Amino acid sequence: MIINEVVVGAVLLGAILGALKAKKRGGNLADRLQYGAVLAIFFGILAVFANVMIYRVVL
Repeated sequence: MIINEVVVGAVLLGAILGALKAKKRGGNLADRLQYGAVLAIFFGILAVFANVMIYRVVL
């Protein structure tokens, strides 16, 4: 599987959004890290599936 900039960007965006969401809810450092990790994994998986669909349509 080719990991490209879109997947890396989605993972970073998910980590940032997760940390901000936990901070908004009043979470401590562990909460921010956990929310960031979960959303980073979720966004990364979505980006990989989107890439597979795009590659199948284009190629």
